[in-house]
Amino acid sequence: QVQLVESGGDLVQAGGSLRLSCSVRGGNFGLAIMGWYRQAPGKQRELVATITPGGTTNHADSVKGRFIISRESAKRMVNLQMDSLKVEDTAVYYCHLYYRGRSENYWGQGTQVTVSS
Repeated sequence: QVQLVESGGDLVQAGGSLRLSCSVRGGNFGLAIMGWYRQAPGKQRELVATITPGGTTNHADSVKGRFIISRESAKRMVNLQMDSLKVEDTAVYYCHLYYRGRSENYWGQGTQVTVSS
């Protein structure tokens, strides 16, 4: 069984920074494709960033140049450094784990990020 636990969400002013963390319990972290998604009220969940076991990253156009996803293998953690936050970044942010070749998906409980003007 895989369990994902996010932390780091907070209320911040526009232009500020936050660092989200996801702790991965169980599973084979070394084979996991990790991602961050977000969902604002009344909107669909959207992809923010992904990182492969080898460290290759992809970021959504809306966050490129502002957010950076990273992983720490020894700690079984994935992080999302968020800089230059905008009001439109306000959402619940979810950690996600996927194994290539499998249909199953694992989600964290989410952590709230609120950016005020």
